[in-house]
Amino acid sequence: MDESQDALSIDHVRFYVADANSSAAELVQRYGFEVVARDLEGHSVAVGLGDIVLVMTEGVTDEHPASTFVQLHGDGVADIALRTTDIRRTFDDAAAGGARVIAEPATVDGCVTAMIAAFGDVVHTLVQRPPDGGNDRCPPTLRPAQPESTVAGRSPGLGRLDHLAVCLPPGELEPTVDFYRSALGFRMIYEERIVVGSQAMNSQVVQSPSGDVTLTLFEPDTSRDPGQIDEYVKENGGPGVQHIAMTSQDIVDSVTDLRERGVTFLDTPDSYYDLLPGRLTLASHTVDELRGLDILADSDHHGQLFQIFTRSVHPRRTFFFEIIERLGARTFGSGNIKALYEAVEMERRS
Repeated sequence: MDESQDALSIDHVRFYVADANSSAAELVQRYGFEVVARDLEGHSVAVGLGDIVLVMTEGVTDEHPASTFVQLHGDGVADIALRTTDIRRTFDDAAAGGARVIAEPATVDGCVTAMIAAFGDVVHTLVQRPPDGGNDRCPPTLRPAQPESTVAGRSPGLGRLDHLAVCLPPGELEPTVDFYRSALGFRMIYEERIVVGSQAMNSQVVQSPSGDVTLTLFEPDTSRDPGQIDEYVKENGGPGVQHIAMTSQDIVDSVTDLRERGVTFLDTPDSYYDLLPGRLTLASHTVDELRGLDILADSDHHGQLFQIFTRSVHPRRTFFFEIIERLGARTFGSGNIKALYEAVEMERRS
């Protein structure tokens, strides 16, 4: 196993947006992030929370890549930046493995960066930071921000990025998995076909050898009726990142805090919680706590997880966040899809 590939982690995630300051302010207000860096012109703002760094970048001109991206897709994830300890080796291996090169390695603000294409209009910037570390929360080309006012209140307790979910057009799942295997040394750790009523989707999960970068990849099953993956690809104008999952050490506390900050979440029917005790014995929290906050629970051979999805505020409904607490579980809550479907059917028949 390649040492540089084994060391891959997420350095930051960059969104292209119509208004960088407004988008950053929303993350500060609703999710408890703090501004950690800006560019000199004010067109990019980086916000941080725990180990998570998100960068909001707006187009400077109509020809700026961010302007083009937003016109085609709306605000969304444009760059999943990957940190490496040996960028030349990572870059060369990626190019040899079939990655389309966008930018060769170059030194920027003491960091060495390069760029390769990922899927659709999303890219991976490769980042090698200097040996002395420096400010790891400050993305290259940005400057550490002066302390700014933040929203008062307790921290929502979100720590790191658990995974990013990617929606792909039909037929692109296998080629995308092959790309991550050959170009970046990822391994496929999970695979399933999810059937919900007359709809179905295929899913594979790829992960870096270090385990620090996880992508859940979905494509629609065209032998069944069109569903949410088809709708995403249509509204987004192609493949893209549907949601980002952020970890919590106590999801009940986190969701309580986020609701107080104004974050809205998807509703869960009461019948889901009526059926929950028959599905599993909870290792943490109570049914009443989960019911009161619309939190979902699932399990696999390794343990349990608790999760909830924010209600999308994107004009195209093509992006949202997930909050997830893991108690050993290594999967992604697919049991909840079936459980929610059964709960909705029970309510519909009652």
